[in-house]
This record gives sequence, structure tokens and C-alpha cells, in this order.
Amino acid sequence: MTERAAAVTLKGNPMTLLGDELSVGDTAPAFSLVANDMSAKTLDDYAGKVKIISVVPSLDTAVCDVETRRFNTEAASLGDNIVILTVSIDTPFAQKRWCGAAGVDKVETLSDFKDHAFGTDYGVRIKEAGILARQVFVLDKNNKIVHAQLVKEVAEEPDYDAILNAAKAAL
Repeated sequence: MTERAAAVTLKGNPMTLLGDELSVGDTAPAFSLVANDMSAKTLDDYAGKVKIISVVPSLDTAVCDVETRRFNTEAASLGDNIVILTVSIDTPFAQKRWCGAAGVDKVETLSDFKDHAFGTDYGVRIKEAGILARQVFVLDKNNKIVHAQLVKEVAEEPDYDAILNAAKAAL
């Protein structure tokens, strides 16, 4: 497995990412993640839609909370052809609890807690911490990556405007 040393920092400390880096133009790997109701969700479940995949370390951290709430607010104006998925290694139970407490109902939270395959397939698993790095992918209707932002300092927010513009342009 590819190891990308010092690909990101976590509170200033260099971290290694596991898996190959995905770039604009790549086809997004298939995935199987767990929804809040414990059902399996795959990339095929979102066929024909533009997908914003917001990868975060944990919803129970301040920046992930802010990011997911922001995407939930933005989702209201994006229409039915764009779906926003937030992926973390939080358990589905924790994600469901967090969404209820935060009033998040337009972003779908999915968990990579079971086998951690998403993290390595998408090149976002932090070796030293066992969590996912902060990265946002925008996929077109054919699952081609049209935008990818790896946030170099995991404790910082992504560029929302660039992400939302890329999603709208992919319609």
C-alpha cells in the first residue's frame, strides 16, 4: 500500500496518508459505507447525481461540526441533482446522534468504521491517528473527479466556494 509521508499535518504535526492520491480526471473508486440506519451504501446508490464527498476526521470535533453544518445549509440551494455525503470513521450511531443534535438533515453521513476500505481507497486514512484526513471530492454524474481538495492542515476548513462552484459546473 502506498504511504504518503507528511502529506498533511494535524495541529502542525506531519502525518502519513495511506493509499494513492486521487486527482481531477480520475474515476472515483467504488465504495461500501454504512448509513445511520446500518444499511450499506455504495457509490451506485447515487448514480446520475453530482456528488460532493466531504471526508472528515470526526463529527464530534469543532471544524468537522462547522464544515458539515455549512454543507447542510448550502445543500438547500443546490437542488436535487447534487448530493452531499459526509464520510468519517464515527460509528453510524454517533453520526445519527450528532445529526439529530445539530439539526443536520440535508447532508447524508456515512461511516467507514467497519473495514476502513474507503480511507485507503480514497487515499485519506491517516496512518498515525487511524482517522480520515480532511478532503473534499466533487464527482460528476459519471463518477469522474472534477474537483479535489486535500486540506493540508487537518484542523482547517476547506474552500467552500471552490467546491460549490465545481459541483454546480458539473451539472
